[in-house]
Amino acid sequence: MADSNVTVAVDASGGDHAPDEIVKGVASVSLEAPHVQSVLVGDSARLTALLSSLRHDPERISIHHADDWIRMDEKPREAIEARPGCSIVVAARLVAQGGADALVSAGNTGAGVLACSREWTRIPGVRRAALAAVYPTELRRGEKDDPFSLILDVGATNEVTADDLVAFALMGAAYASRVSKNPRPRVALLSNGTEEMKGPPEIVEAHRLLKDCTPINFVGNIEGVDIPRGTADVVVTSGFVGNVVLKMLEGVSETVVGLARYAYKERLVWRVGLMMLSGGISRLKELTDWEQYGGAPLLGFDRLFIKAHGRSKARAIANAVKVAAKAAQGNLATEIQQALAAFEGRRALSGKPAGAGCSTPRLA
Repeated sequence: MADSNVTVAVDASGGDHAPDEIVKGVASVSLEAPHVQSVLVGDSARLTALLSSLRHDPERISIHHADDWIRMDEKPREAIEARPGCSIVVAARLVAQGGADALVSAGNTGAGVLACSREWTRIPGVRRAALAAVYPTELRRGEKDDPFSLILDVGATNEVTADDLVAFALMGAAYASRVSKNPRPRVALLSNGTEEMKGPPEIVEAHRLLKDCTPINFVGNIEGVDIPRGTADVVVTSGFVGNVVLKMLEGVSETVVGLARYAYKERLVWRVGLMMLSGGISRLKELTDWEQYGGAPLLGFDRLFIKAHGRSKARAIANAVKVAAKAAQGNLATEIQQALAAFEGRRALSGKPAGAGCSTPRLA
């Protein structure tokens, strides 16, 4: 069955290579994905000029003018309050008003999260939104043999409660089932040990809630060493820890490739060995290439925001738009809302005394 049409608003002014690479990415999507309509948000005169020099399908791209944009090094709140007509706010508002189904931006992360929080509605039961990123693992999962797992939060919420972690787990499971086509993803909490009582109080509490009050496939706690092994399909943690983990994973892949280049230049025997391993190294580089999986979804709102990497060029932007379209078609927000409502129902019916199992305070 053919995919139904979906419209994605793209912040054309956000990112290190905006607007040129953003427009190139959207132009390629217009030729590759006939079910996706894109709305470029930014300086209309400049965007029109850029599009005129590129091969694209004009019926699948429109332009929505925005006077200004948020720079990568600006303080989000101050910048948005000073310039409410900036591209990320205009794009988020366009989605809120029904002009698009999802939003993509490679710009200032804080500004993107703040714009969404101001223009969109949080799903009932979600106190804090979460940024979720994918990372490569040894294992494959889902009907498409997907090598990626999901980790959240990776930067939207630094300090979390047990309720926040439960909400992250439910949202992450819904996203993995929709986008990765993994019907029953394994969900785990990131801690300093696999035992139930390991970790800070919010981890211990979240472990009990996830085990007793949710129908998701909760596999318990995992340690950092389990992340690249693919022990879990969805890894749940605070935004502070998740962001550190994500940057570390990016750094490992870059270091491996850098060491390979160094070894190739230094000694003949190393060069011969690397030639024999070249296929595996190329595969590692392919798996750890963030450009191929687009960006990090912001989960918790009634609409979807895909935050692309700030260094994104055309290929990464094109993939981010495709991921946003895919998630929007899956009615993700409704599934998350139903999962959270079911969790609250199970906790309310548990009848356990305060401090035990499902009887802890309800989600705000």
